[in-house]
Amino acid sequence: MTFIRLGLLCCIIIWLNAAAASAHEIRPAALELTEQPDGLVGVIWKQPILSGRKLKMRPILPDQCPPPAVTSQTISGDAIVESWQVQCKLNTGRITIEGLDRTLTDVFVRIRLLDGAETAHILRPASASFALGTTSGSPASAYLRIGAEHMLFGWDHLLFVLGLLLLTATRQLLWVITAFTLGHSVTLAITALGLFTLPSEPVELLIALSIFFLAMEVVRKWNGKTSLTIRKPWLIALAFGLLHGLGFAGALADIGLPKGEEISALLLFNLGVEIGQIMFVALALTLLWCTRLVSVDRRKWIETPALYLVGGLGAFYTLSRIL
Repeated sequence: MTFIRLGLLCCIIIWLNAAAASAHEIRPAALELTEQPDGLVGVIWKQPILSGRKLKMRPILPDQCPPPAVTSQTISGDAIVESWQVQCKLNTGRITIEGLDRTLTDVFVRIRLLDGAETAHILRPASASFALGTTSGSPASAYLRIGAEHMLFGWDHLLFVLGLLLLTATRQLLWVITAFTLGHSVTLAITALGLFTLPSEPVELLIALSIFFLAMEVVRKWNGKTSLTIRKPWLIALAFGLLHGLGFAGALADIGLPKGEEISALLLFNLGVEIGQIMFVALALTLLWCTRLVSVDRRKWIETPALYLVGGLGAFYTLSRIL
């Protein structure tokens, strides 16, 4: 049975490592179309860089908008930004992201018309186009879903929350998760509003180290030892929450905040993050509760494999972001 369990753990870790290798592809791309006088449309196309290269996708505008002969291209953080102008009308036709169906990312599309009207759409691999003129609601409303998806598909953030669940007694869990929420909400707001920034590389490395550190603290606790983290898990959750908030802000920076709705979009993005976090915690607690209904050694079959995942992937992330 020991060999079977170890084999199962190895298979799960290999699968998650493969998923982790593409985790940065989850960062959204952004397409911004702005109507200008004289029938011109300003186009800004921003897509994330994955493993040092841009993804093989590009925007296809309606037939009345000819493709650009020349574009201006710059690198901004972890993204490539292309911009150009085209003689075009944004009143009919479809906008498509070619190659999106071969990725794991989303594309946030924002359209600003000459009369001041603004709409937003989220395109995904399964729905890579939309017709101009279709209603989409307020641009800020799209940030709710983006925030939830970033949490639910952000392996590093989920692993840290899982580590908190393994470290924390049930009676303390509410305070610990609240502290983590408070921490990342503060730095998310500060960074998103342009009051403070840090390069993404050291932030991602420190987030990976926080996951590995948390796994080591769980091992320490299970061995009957103690530390500040074990005695006051809410404190470490608050401190590392400040760090993870910088990671959330990185995804938000990829698409920017809509002018005039910065605060509402930021609040909705953060609310989406919290919804995703609550869904994950509820799922984990439900799984633990179900183990009480059957004769299962929870430490052996649930908590130990989960700790292997947190520690193994924490080490993997750390090494991959150093090398």
